[in-house]
Formats: sequence, C-alpha cells, structure tokens
Amino acid sequence: MKIKRIVADVAATDVAAAKVFYQDVLGLRSLMDFGWVATYGSSETMQVQICFASEGGSGAPVPDLSIEVDDLDEALRRVTAAEIAIEYGPADEPWGVRRFFVRDPFGKLVNILEHRASVAIS
Repeated sequence: MKIKRIVADVAATDVAAAKVFYQDVLGLRSLMDFGWVATYGSSETMQVQICFASEGGSGAPVPDLSIEVDDLDEALRRVTAAEIAIEYGPADEPWGVRRFFVRDPFGKLVNILEHRASVAIS
C-alpha cells in the first residue's frame, strides 16, 4: 500500500472564514468549495508528515497545524496586515527554525515556520 495524500480536517461552523486566513493571508489556492466543505492547497510538491508531540518546544504549547513557508518575514507581514494576533514569537529556535504562532478563524493554533539552518536531529 502507498499513501497518496494526507489531509488535515478542521471542524468549522463558518467554512467561508477559512478563505481569508488560508487563501488571502497564507496564499494557498482554493482546490474545492462546496459551501459546507472547502479545501485549500498548493500545486507545489510537499512532504507528507504527521507529527506527535508532548510539547511545542521552547515551552510553547503543541500547535494544531504547522505550515512551513519560504519567507517568514512576508508571512509575518501578511498576518500583521490582517490584524491577526501573534500568540508566540517570532522566535529563532535552537533546532534551526524561525517561527511564530497564530490562531486561525476556528481557534486552531497554527505554527508558521521557516527553516533557517540545517540541524542534526537525533
């Protein structure tokens, strides 16, 4: 068996609210919208990963979702322009990422990060 795709499903009472955060702010494109369900994504090839954590690192809580970007400063600018509160960071972490946390329109804690350096993980 080969896994073809992993999708993060988020319960939402107002599905349309996802557009502002995930499409307008983060730049994902709408892949499907039936009103009761909307999917946002990218045409870029991405790694498939599932992360299990007892804490979020550096004393932060475990985020519900992590989104890696290629330009954290631009992501931070967009989040600030959209008047979305930063809950953690921006912080340069000892494991080689720079990141900040925000809440999406559904209250999910989102870790937005950029890899800064190659760090050996054991």
